[in-house]
Amino acid sequence: MGLFTLGIEEEFQTIDPETRELKSHMSKIVEGGKTILQERIKQEMHQAVVEMGTDICANIHEARQEVTFLRQKLLELADNQGLKIAAGGTHPFSDWQHQLITEDDRYNKLIDEMRDVARGNLIFGLHVHVGIDDRNDAIRIMNQLRYFLPHIFALSVNSPFWCGRNTGFHSYRAKVFDKFPRTGIPEHFESASDYDDYIKLLIKTGCIDNGKKIWWDLRLHPFYPTIEFRICDVPMRVDETICLAAIMQALVAKLYSLKEKNLSYRTYPKYLINENKWRAGRYGIHSKLIDFGIEGEVPYVQLVDELLEFIWETGAQLGSTEEIGYINTIMKNGTGADRQLRVYDETGSFNAVVDYMIEETKFGL
Repeated sequence: MGLFTLGIEEEFQTIDPETRELKSHMSKIVEGGKTILQERIKQEMHQAVVEMGTDICANIHEARQEVTFLRQKLLELADNQGLKIAAGGTHPFSDWQHQLITEDDRYNKLIDEMRDVARGNLIFGLHVHVGIDDRNDAIRIMNQLRYFLPHIFALSVNSPFWCGRNTGFHSYRAKVFDKFPRTGIPEHFESASDYDDYIKLLIKTGCIDNGKKIWWDLRLHPFYPTIEFRICDVPMRVDETICLAAIMQALVAKLYSLKEKNLSYRTYPKYLINENKWRAGRYGIHSKLIDFGIEGEVPYVQLVDELLEFIWETGAQLGSTEEIGYINTIMKNGTGADRQLRVYDETGSFNAVVDYMIEETKFGL
């Protein structure tokens, strides 16, 4: 992968149009899609989850084309099976206990090891890879990027419901995933070899069999020359996914450009960043996050302006200011969680929420 290239993975829900329940029918969709899409369509541990992943994209415009194309194809494949597709970090009411697991050695081992923690991990995320060739550069940038994770996360929140309950969180997906080991905000690492030693130690002691079992919100990918952002709920709209990817790409490029000038962004300890992640997951864009520099709470609206100011020039160089600027639409219309909650408040119906998610997943296609 080249510098700042993009790869985007989105996980979707397969829905029964009658009951609006999750439908464990994904293998038929994947089988139907393999001829056209090859490795860009994948099955996940739960049969009701389907993952679509782009090829390597040179820029945000290619990424939009790919994400749009993959969503269109997925909707067609689902339609052929009499199913619907929805994008949300959790399903509003389907219970994980009733979902079938994909028959696969890797998943069988995971369930054998983690039991109900793995079975209950019925969540849907967005993963974005940003290309960076030098692993030492990547680690340095990753250390600095951690501060911005709650800011990005707050824009993506799209999972207020779990098993037929309003959880009070804007991203309950993050709370479900917290049960897994090696999740959350990553540690600070001095160098790529420091990071590699950590992975080697875990492999040597039988904690993991490879680096892919490190599921942090941000990781240096163990096999590709990329920094991978994993903190976000999958958004409903393509526009939201592309906006988030553009912000991530611009942040990596901005921090890289600072390094070129012998500058760097300040790094903060994980225990402080965790405070902001908690707030972002609970309240989304309505949160007050902590500005550690001034040691005070700042309304998210204000932080968005600061974030835009920080990456805008870099975004212009990458040709992605329009995509980054979609932040303003999210702030105006609300996140996926805000919109799901609005539909539920208006209708009192989880079916209506699922129908809304299905419609929003097609938006702009």
